[in-house]
Amino acid sequence: MIEFRSVTKRFPDETVAVDDFSFTLPSHRTTVLVGSSGCGKTTLLRMINRMVEPTSGQVLIDDVDVASRDKVELRRSIGYVLQAAGLLPHRKVVDNVATAPVLKGVPKAQARAEALELLDKVGLDRSLADRYPRQLSGGQQQRVGVARALAGDPNILLMDEPFGAVDPIVRADLQLELNRLQRELGKTIVFVTHDIDEAFTLADQVIIFKKGGIIAQAGTPAQILAEPADDFVATFIGADKGKRDLHLQQRTGDQGLTLVVDGDGRPVGILDGAGSPAPGGPDPARGQVTRA
Repeated sequence: MIEFRSVTKRFPDETVAVDDFSFTLPSHRTTVLVGSSGCGKTTLLRMINRMVEPTSGQVLIDDVDVASRDKVELRRSIGYVLQAAGLLPHRKVVDNVATAPVLKGVPKAQARAEALELLDKVGLDRSLADRYPRQLSGGQQQRVGVARALAGDPNILLMDEPFGAVDPIVRADLQLELNRLQRELGKTIVFVTHDIDEAFTLADQVIIFKKGGIIAQAGTPAQILAEPADDFVATFIGADKGKRDLHLQQRTGDQGLTLVVDGDGRPVGILDGAGSPAPGGPDPARGQVTRA
């Protein structure tokens, strides 16, 4: 469990990135922080591993203040994936993945063997293990970045717009891969993005921010889609333009699945659970929307 208690971050130029933010992120779930540039979402994420120190307030992991922990030890215990992967260019793929375990004292041979297993887990062929990052595509580099973050089996995985630099097709593949990994591993994932579609695809819980780290709305994707908190949220998710107008579409050829599609005809999930949907669209209180 990650808890923010009255956290404020004020930079030397008096810019307030986050103002008195309090929230608890659940364990073993994916929480996506979403908002426009400058809303404080990346600042909050980096407070978790002390890459940014709060001006006031506390950040706690399992009731322990991160400020009381050694920075190096803390960061080695938390997986971290950057937008540009952040791989070491002079090291082979297998050694990039094995970096954190080796630094923590795991024998190199064991760390490399476990790194190969992680390549399997993120969908990379082991033949890539002896290549250098420059010899990989952008999508492959991001998968290596995810594998490296998972090395050492951390409980927490921080992801700072990790798929923002790849093309839309690769991005969609990486999102599906992350969902698969989360179903398998059950990590506590904190994911930052400015893309609401990505947030709804990945999240168990979405937090939509206004400037200054102010929460506009928090909830499951289905809850936010069904009941935007205000005009700001409705505009942010596209509901005011009809883009989030949800409809049900029966797919008799897919084992009788009921798809939830938006106003542009794009599938956003699958309706399951007991009960019939309410007239005019899915009712989150009577059924569950499983993300496509």
